[in-house]
Formats: sequence, C-alpha cells, structure tokens
Amino acid sequence: MQIHDLSQQNSILNQFISEIRNTAVQADRMRFRRNIERIGEIMAYEMSKELSFADTTVLTPLGEAKIPLPQEDIVICSILRAGLPLHTGLLNYFDKAENAFISAYRKHNENNESEIIVEYFASPSLSGKTLILADPMLATGHSLIAVYKALQKFEAPKEIHIMAVIGARPGIEFAAKHLPENCHLWIATIDDKLNDKGYIVPGLGDAGDLAYGTKL
Repeated sequence: MQIHDLSQQNSILNQFISEIRNTAVQADRMRFRRNIERIGEIMAYEMSKELSFADTTVLTPLGEAKIPLPQEDIVICSILRAGLPLHTGLLNYFDKAENAFISAYRKHNENNESEIIVEYFASPSLSGKTLILADPMLATGHSLIAVYKALQKFEAPKEIHIMAVIGARPGIEFAAKHLPENCHLWIATIDDKLNDKGYIVPGLGDAGDLAYGTKL
C-alpha cells in the first residue's frame, strides 16, 4: 500500500481539519459535513495528479486548444454512513464518476467479542476501473479490510484509492499488511494512538454521529 500523507505540507486543509476536531465548531452538524466535503475536494485534487492524462482537443470561440484530461473510469464507493459527506466532496471534482455504497458495522456477541459485518453493497461494474473508497476515519483498520475482502468477491478494479480524513498509526500499519501494492491511501492527517475502545486519539469523536446525529 502506498501512503500519501497530505499533512506533510501545510495548506488550507489545516483549517478544515482544525474545525472538525474543535468541539466548539463540530457541534454544528451542517458545518461539520461541509468541512468533510471540502476536505474531500482537496483530496480529490491531490489524487488527480496521479491519474493518467491524454491530450484532448477542445473547440473555443477563437480556435482549438489541446488540454490534457484524465482518462480513468472512476467509481467512488462510500462506506456508510460516515463516508457520505466525503463522497460528496470527491464527486464535486470527479463529477463523471460512477457511484457505489457499502455498509460495514461492528457487531458484538454475547461474549463481548466483535466482528465487522458487511451487509449491503450497491455498485456498477468495477472491472478495470479506478475505485475510490471513502471513509473519514481509519482507526483499527479492521472495517477497511473487511470491506476490501467483501469487494474481492466482485470484479477486480485496476487500482484502489482509499480516502481517509484522520487515521491512527496502528490502523494504517494494520491496513498496509493486508492490502496489495496497487492500493493507495490518501490521508489528511495521522494521529499516533487509539484508546481502549478503538477510537483515534486525539481524533474527533464519531464522524457519523457528528454528521448525522447519534444512533441507537
């Protein structure tokens, strides 16, 4: 897995990261969703630099212009529900992309042991395409790997680009051990640790709850 850590260079991205972490700002759900969306737009721009381009002739009112345009067929797949605002930001830039949605949640049994359950997947064909997986939080990495294994039952994409806003170093290391070389992780910022419940520290809390309200 190839890691692209966008926090290695200062940019306006820092402003949006600070606001989604800040308890005084993140309580505004609409602003939280919009900031995640804007982070997705920045990540889409950065990722676009890695795509294949070919010269395309465009007719202007005064003549012709040759402009290199991206050539990949892209499918954006959100991991429900927290991935939806990030999905919107990516789609704002990759506006010709196809769209997919997959569910993943943690289920506890009577012994308080847990497993990741993937139950829902709606997608166009992935064969030979560039797949973008959108999930704002990469904590333990187990949900991401469960989704990756579920996708292996379907047609194989050419490349996989994972978009995460905040990741914990242990989760990134776990994912790197289980994902192939043609996977790219694009991450806005990295925190060092997880707490005993598997939450990223300092992180920001539950991204899905902050975006859409608490769940049962």
